[in-house]
Amino acid sequence: MNFLRKLYDWVLHWAETPYGPLALFVLALAESSFFPIPPDPLLIALCLGSIKKSWRLALYASLASIIGGVLGYAIGYFFWESASGFFFHYIPGFTENMFQNVLYHYQKSGFWYVFAAGFTPIPYKIFTIASGVFKLNLPLFITASAISRSLRFFIVAALFKKFGPGIKSFIEKYFNLFALLFFILLLGGFLIIKYLF
Repeated sequence: MNFLRKLYDWVLHWAETPYGPLALFVLALAESSFFPIPPDPLLIALCLGSIKKSWRLALYASLASIIGGVLGYAIGYFFWESASGFFFHYIPGFTENMFQNVLYHYQKSGFWYVFAAGFTPIPYKIFTIASGVFKLNLPLFITASAISRSLRFFIVAALFKKFGPGIKSFIEKYFNLFALLFFILLLGGFLIIKYLF
């Protein structure tokens, strides 16, 4: 836990340097495939430092996150074959049958899994790699990533544009809750449409 706190502080320190936007881009890219700290805290700190640049910063984070997601997809796609034996032999409960069952559900609802992970606090990197492992349709994967990650980062930028610096503590306190609520409402809307039409 102490290590993660130090890592979090190290990420935030970039907001006080001229390299903040570049650090945001690299962080958003890395977090989508392997890095444990999400880019949101750095995005918030950078928006706080320059509200006029909020849209641009959200764009950097979105583009980098989509590219990083494709990198995560490639990790799953190209390295699963060589790593699968380890999982099947050494991870309790991880069987061929279980894998095939997850594969079936992922192929049916993969878009929503990626969308949920991209927008909510669910670790996005797990689903970018899983999408490669299960060979989710790549254009579908990129579409889900682009929509969900852009929504996540541009909502933060929009709040800063609308409410200014006073919104920082509110975002930090309630962002995950609102992201989850928004996703539930969005999914509910699509389900209603599906069953009505």
